[in-house]
Amino acid sequence: MRVLLATCAALPAGEPGGENLISAFDALGLDSEWVRWDDPSIDWSSGLTCVRATWDYTSRLQEFLAWARRVPRMLNSADAFEWNTDKSYLLELAASGVPIVPTIIATSTDQITTMVESSGRSVVMKPATGVGGIGLQVISPGAGMPSAPGRWVVQPIIESVRTEGELSAFVIGGEVVSAVLKRPAGNELRVHEEYGGHTVITEVTPELAELALAAVGSASHLTNTTLHYARVDALRLKDGTLALGELEITEPGLYLDVLPQNAQAFARMARDVG
Repeated sequence: MRVLLATCAALPAGEPGGENLISAFDALGLDSEWVRWDDPSIDWSSGLTCVRATWDYTSRLQEFLAWARRVPRMLNSADAFEWNTDKSYLLELAASGVPIVPTIIATSTDQITTMVESSGRSVVMKPATGVGGIGLQVISPGAGMPSAPGRWVVQPIIESVRTEGELSAFVIGGEVVSAVLKRPAGNELRVHEEYGGHTVITEVTPELAELALAAVGSASHLTNTTLHYARVDALRLKDGTLALGELEITEPGLYLDVLPQNAQAFARMARDVG
C-alpha cells in the first residue's frame, strides 16, 4: 500500500511535524510521501490519497475541487471538501442541532456595517472561503470599513479566546484521540503560530468530546459521506458552554509537532481504510 500525502508547493515537506507522519507510516510498513496536489507527474491511482496541507486551495478552489473529484482513492471525499470549503456549513450544522458560535453570512460590507452600527458591538468578519485566519478583520462601531467584495462569515467577538483560548479536538477514525488548547498573543484574536499564538496539549473533556462527535456526525450525515478525520475548533460562550467555531475536514492541521501521537492514529486509520 502506498500513501500519497497531498500538500502544496509552499510546504514540500508537508505540515509542521510532517516527518512524524512519514515515520508513523514507516512503523506500519507502509510507503508514504509528501506530494503536491497540483503536480501533473503524480499517478493518483497508485495509492491512497490523504489531503493534508493543500493550504493554497483558497485562491484555486474550483481547480482543487476538480482535482479531488479525479482522485480514485481518497480519505474523506470531494463532496465533503466542497461543503467544508464554504463556511456557511456552520449554519447547516446549527440547523442540525450542533451548538455553534453565532454566525451570519454576509454578501456585502453594507450588511456588516448596518449590523455593527445597529447593535453597537464589534464583530469579527472573515472570508467564507479561507484558511489560517487570513483576511480576518475586526469591525467596530463608528470605525467604518473598506469595500471588500465577496462572501463573509460574521461572528461576535468571543472574549474567552483571550482568557481561556480556543480548544481543538482531533477526530480520527471516528474517535476523539487528542486535544490542544491554543492561545493568542496580546490582543490578537487569531491563535495561529504565525500571529504569535501558542499551543499546548490539553485533556479531552466529556463536553469537548461530545461536541466534536456531534459536529463530525452531523457533517457526515449532511455530506452523505464517511469522514475519516477532522479537527473541531471550539470556543466557550458567555453562558459557559462550548460552541463550534469551525469544523476542519478538508486539510486540518493535525499539530503533529505538538501531538506526534496524532500521526500514529492517522496512519493506523489510513491503513485500516486502505
